[in-house]
Amino acid sequence: MTTVTSRAAAETAAATLDEAAQAAADGARVLARDATPLHLTELETGRAPEHDGHRWGIPRWVERLAGVVLVLGIWQLAATLGWITPRTLAGPVDTFHSLVKLVQAGTLQSAVWVSFKRVAVGLGIGVPIGTILAVAAGLSRPGEDLIDAPMQMLRFLPIIGLESLFVLWLGVGDTAKVSLIILGVTFPVYINTLSAVRSIDPGLLELARVVGLRKSGLLRKVVLPGALPGFLVGLRLAAAVAWLLLVFAEQLNATNGIGYLMIKAQTFFQTDVIVVCLVVYAVLGLLSDAFVRFLERRALRWQPGR
Repeated sequence: MTTVTSRAAAETAAATLDEAAQAAADGARVLARDATPLHLTELETGRAPEHDGHRWGIPRWVERLAGVVLVLGIWQLAATLGWITPRTLAGPVDTFHSLVKLVQAGTLQSAVWVSFKRVAVGLGIGVPIGTILAVAAGLSRPGEDLIDAPMQMLRFLPIIGLESLFVLWLGVGDTAKVSLIILGVTFPVYINTLSAVRSIDPGLLELARVVGLRKSGLLRKVVLPGALPGFLVGLRLAAAVAWLLLVFAEQLNATNGIGYLMIKAQTFFQTDVIVVCLVVYAVLGLLSDAFVRFLERRALRWQPGR
């Protein structure tokens, strides 16, 4: 009799706990439905929460633009009051007038096209070289022994200092300038892609071998998708390096391009033209970075948060 009573009490207590748990779950669902969703903090998401506007109703993009306008206003005020002379640094208005003149004459468009072709050729050759070397070094021990050590040694050489050798070997034409860019963009792609290949889960590689994937299938379905995020990071760095090296390359024995315009402007103390060329370099760099980021968003849509 005592056993039956204890069993009945236990069943009653269990039923009571189940009812309490169900009630708590129902209450949580109601609270989740009625509560206002909260933004994750910057620490949790890795990025600042987005707001439609400032607490005073000013959009954020207006605030960001206000900083640029303030800098330009101070710059123009200093030029107008004579605190800085045109020979030292031209004001924004004079720089804009020079920009208009260069565009109307077609000089700037021609220079931008020449510079863009040099960067495009340099990236088109250097990026595949860096990728192939990284995959070869990351997939096999002999490949790593043969490739990684020389690449690490070359990586620490001052690339700009090699310009003199390139001129001696290749002359003063575009070949030397493009070769400098090729060498510069190879290393960021190689380092980041190699790190991504080495970070691939060994379990995935073993699973691919178990299901009978050949080397070509392993490379296409496991290695390349796994290394894609690191490769895109390297590509962004390579695009920035390409434009930075072009600034230097086009100022040595150049007869065209944006750097050539800067050298001519330097000869005649045309600081307005120099500023125009620097702004063009910056805009082209930002556009190339934005293009790579667009490719990154499209290629990595499967990742959380994309």
